[in-house]
This record gives sequence, structure tokens and C-alpha cells, in this order.
Amino acid sequence: MKTCFKKASLMVAAMLSAGVAVLAADAPDPAVQAKVDAKLKEVMVWAADPVIVNAVKAHNAGVPADQAAMTQDAWKALSVMDPFVRSFTKNDAAQFLKAKKGEVVSEAFLSGADGLKVAFLSKPTNWSHKGKPKHDDVMAGKSWQGPVELDESTGLQQIQVSVPVLDGGKVIGSLVVGLSLSKLE
Repeated sequence: MKTCFKKASLMVAAMLSAGVAVLAADAPDPAVQAKVDAKLKEVMVWAADPVIVNAVKAHNAGVPADQAAMTQDAWKALSVMDPFVRSFTKNDAAQFLKAKKGEVVSEAFLSGADGLKVAFLSKPTNWSHKGKPKHDDVMAGKSWQGPVELDESTGLQQIQVSVPVLDGGKVIGSLVVGLSLSKLE
């Protein structure tokens, strides 16, 4: 029993040390970056689709009281099966994202101007991304790319990209998409 535990511990330690090397990298290699750039262009097209634009416009026009009152602590306490959480995976914008995702996309979430969620594929770690570059940089009209990371909500190594949702040339929200590193390589 001790020998099996020792072997398993050594294997986990080796995997973790290998993972740390990958996680420490700020940028993917050029071949992977070219695939990220191509996917970013695709995500920009998604963000311009009327289903996405209209969902963000509706959110920005009036956030329901239960959504406005949600805190990060309350969000973390909710199960992925909670009806409040599931409602964001069942709306038209979420269904659109599910239809587009393919095997490279590990997560996707749509936020209104306030940073609160409008739709997502699965429950993200944070209820609001306001104050984070993936939302704030995009609200300033720029696309954004994060480093290679181990995503807390999916448990996968990924690269997140974020693009603005535009209405008549005005930024009204953000669309963040996680790209699975193993599927990009």
C-alpha cells in the first residue's frame, strides 16, 4: 500500500512540476498563437451576431433585482445545478454559444456593460468581471488575450480571449472565450 502511495505521489509531483513550467509561460508558441489569432477573429464574428447583441442590450436595459443583488460570495455558494445558474445556460445567447463552440472552446461567457453575466456555457468562477482586464480593456474598445493558465472553473489549461460586443459601433458588453491549450496544440 505504501509503495503504491509513494509511486502515486511521485507521479503527481512530476505532473505538477511539468504543469508549473507550462503555466509559467506567458505566451504560447507561435504556432499556437496563430491558432488563437484565428479563433479570436471567429469570436469577433460571434460577438456581432444579433442574438448576442440583443441579449446584451436587453441586459443593459434593465438588470433584474435578483441579478443586481448577487454578490461574489453568494455566487460561489451556488451549485451548477441551481436554477439561477442554469438560467444563464438555457437562454438564447447561451444556446448560440453552445452551437458555435466546437472542441477548442473550453468556456464562454457573455457580460453586460456592468460586468454581470448575461449567458455562459457553464458556471464561471466569477459573477462579475468588472475591474478585470478581460472586461475593462474590452469595454474600452480593445480585444484582450490572457496568458496560458489553469482555469479555476474548468480545470483545464487554457488561453482566454475577450472581444467587445458592439451596438452601432458602441461597446455594450464583453464576450470571453476560453480556448483549450491541448486542443490548440
